[in-house]
Amino acid sequence: MSQLFPNYTRLPLEIAAGKGSYVTDTQGRRYLDFTSGIGVVNLGYGQPEIQQAMLQQADKLWHAPNLYTNSLQETVAQKLAKGPYLAYFCNSGAEANEAALKLARKATGRTKILTFEGSFHGRTFGAMTATAQESIHQDFGPLVPDFEYLPFNEFSPLQAALDEETAAVMMELVQGEGGVIPAEKEWVQKVAALCQEAGALLIIDEIQTGMGRTGSFYAFEQYGIEPDIFTLAKGLGNGLPVGAMLGKTDLQQRFGPGSHGSTFGGNLLAMAAANAVCTVLTDSPVLVNVTARHQQLMAGLTDLAQIVAIRGQGLMIGLELKDSAALQQAMTELRQAGLLVLKAGTNVLRLLPALTITEAEMAEGLAVLRHVLGTKEETTERRE
Repeated sequence: MSQLFPNYTRLPLEIAAGKGSYVTDTQGRRYLDFTSGIGVVNLGYGQPEIQQAMLQQADKLWHAPNLYTNSLQETVAQKLAKGPYLAYFCNSGAEANEAALKLARKATGRTKILTFEGSFHGRTFGAMTATAQESIHQDFGPLVPDFEYLPFNEFSPLQAALDEETAAVMMELVQGEGGVIPAEKEWVQKVAALCQEAGALLIIDEIQTGMGRTGSFYAFEQYGIEPDIFTLAKGLGNGLPVGAMLGKTDLQQRFGPGSHGSTFGGNLLAMAAANAVCTVLTDSPVLVNVTARHQQLMAGLTDLAQIVAIRGQGLMIGLELKDSAALQQAMTELRQAGLLVLKAGTNVLRLLPALTITEAEMAEGLAVLRHVLGTKEETTERRE
């Protein structure tokens, strides 16, 4: 009998080792991983620069409390800011979003938060309330008050809801858990302008889309906006638990001493990993590779027989199947064929390969996808 709570539906597979885009289970079976640990190991398993940075830091000091100056936090904050932002470090995406919600309310003196149907922002109470999915809320009420949910990619409902009591509008630019649904650029720009006009803050949740996943360092760079607050985690530490909330410098006085904190936030090992991640993303052709592999992937997916729709950005791709049963069968068959994938929503197969995946590795993954999901040409030939 397991001594663990059964809050995860676990597959009968234990990963024992990983290198690059591949993982190996305890039985010695090797898999091409198109999940990247749910968008976490963006730069691949055992990435040498990150591994070396962590080993060097571990040899010096693992942890120092936030009572003292931390030059490594300062270095990472500078690399992440890319403009007029200040950083706060924590341990996860949910914690980063909690910090963002607290800052928004404190800075504006308002309480109302607007988020969007299908969103996912985490499972702590504030982040869970911001998540507009009833299945996530079930049996945990009452939730945090003054949250309102609106249709994604629709402007009129937002325009009607955003008023003088609105502290912030919070959104993902690609809804990951909700089905890999990209926000429309024109809509996002109108939302940003409306927030500025109304004195509400715009919070962009980059937990899954940030750190190169969509082909730019941050997804919001592709939308021509500058959010008041944005949040990071997942790929920030390439497997080390770390999150960050970045806010405009004019919010500095609203998050002063004693306003918020974290015992382990900005942990030295996590900062060493994050620092190395930023360096690799900036100094190597990883983002160029994301664009090239996106094009390769999309070209190989266009004629798959079981796919109803394809959507996404960079190496964050959703393949919509006809129903949940078809999705479960496809995921099982892909795993049996040596390819690990994810689900999103009820019937979307989510692909999150490492940003460093090679052309040959992508071709290998595409071959498995085409074999399991079939092509339209094969379907036509069988009918004839």
